[in-house]
Amino acid sequence: MTAKISYGDVEVGTELPAQDFTVTRATLVRYAGASGDFNPIHWNERFAREVGLPDVIAHGMFTMAEAIRVVTDWVGDPGAVVEYGVKFTKPVVVPDDEKGASIAVTGKVAALLDDNRVRVDLTAISGTDKVLGMARAVVRLA
Repeated sequence: MTAKISYGDVEVGTELPAQDFTVTRATLVRYAGASGDFNPIHWNERFAREVGLPDVIAHGMFTMAEAIRVVTDWVGDPGAVVEYGVKFTKPVVVPDDEKGASIAVTGKVAALLDDNRVRVDLTAISGTDKVLGMARAVVRLA
């Protein structure tokens, strides 16, 4: 668990530690089981291509969950996140190999709000594609 970050410790422009998250086909199978989302675009390459996708893609909610980990790891308490939203801009394409795909996530404090809250803007990239847009979290700091 990370030490608690206090409101006085941050300013606009404070960068959160960047993280890279690997996603493989096995990751998608486990996520499908946990979430109940067995849409074949997340596990069946033939089906994914038939509907116009380049290959199997990661679940959008999985991608969103990986991105917010940068914030929860930084603040040390998932309960400190009071708002979170994204726009899905591109899918995370997951090849059928041992390497899988990578989601690189960075975050920066974009605004100091009232009541010890800050807005953190996130950037999530897979390959050369920005996969989340308008990814923003509001966090209550100690």
